[in-house]
Amino acid sequence: MQPTHNEQLIRLSERIEPLRQQLVAHPLYESVRDLSGLRVFMESHVWAVWDFMSLLKKLQRDLTCIDVPWLPVGNPETRYLINEIVVGEESDVDPDGNRLSHFELYLKAMRQAGAGTGAIQRFIDELTDRRSVQDALDNAELPEGSRAFVGFTFDLLGHGKLHEIAAVFTFGREDLIPDMFIALVRQLREQSPEQLALFTYYLERHIEVDGDHHSHLAKAMTAELCGQDPQRWEEAAQAVEAALRTRIALWDSVHQQITIPTPEMV
Repeated sequence: MQPTHNEQLIRLSERIEPLRQQLVAHPLYESVRDLSGLRVFMESHVWAVWDFMSLLKKLQRDLTCIDVPWLPVGNPETRYLINEIVVGEESDVDPDGNRLSHFELYLKAMRQAGAGTGAIQRFIDELTDRRSVQDALDNAELPEGSRAFVGFTFDLLGHGKLHEIAAVFTFGREDLIPDMFIALVRQLREQSPEQLALFTYYLERHIEVDGDHHSHLAKAMTAELCGQDPQRWEEAAQAVEAALRTRIALWDSVHQQITIPTPEMV
């Protein structure tokens, strides 16, 4: 008897749990002890906030209809998932009720906290001027960990299969920031309320928007795309493992930037 979709999802979750635990217990979180360390974190993490949207838009393009004439493409439940997440990610609200994307909210939070946004903004400007992602990355001044992370994402988008992309979206890009880090940010906010109000809001909003409802629908999407094909489930698991290892490498890079002084700091 073939395993059910639920059994396959449980197997995949159990297989990747050691990597997830490495992320949740990563020493990066405890190394962020002050506003300076948090700025380093934000300047690297913003690139992952940005490229998440391309993962989402790839799924929207391939699993829903964005063409004219419109046709009822795919599974209605999957359409609902993708379109609901797009609404939340592209046009959420800030604390004052103004509409903006989570990426734009993150940029506002960075500016409020005093983190540098020049590199990511120049990158966005180059893409707006129709440069390719690779050319814009080649010209960008960003941490090498962030460069490798974005490179992995776009290699997946360019060469990965749809069930692999869906699995990475579902299991490899979950918000793995642990409660202890959010508690730390709240403590830092008490010391610098005018600088961390937006970043605290971003973290809390992300948890609220990306709750169990979205997680359940995303897993259903992955199960539908993998179906009863053992090879697809194996490919999905390997893609998620690669994504999690890339996130661990990103966290290693940020941790090193925070804990190892640069020559200018010595």
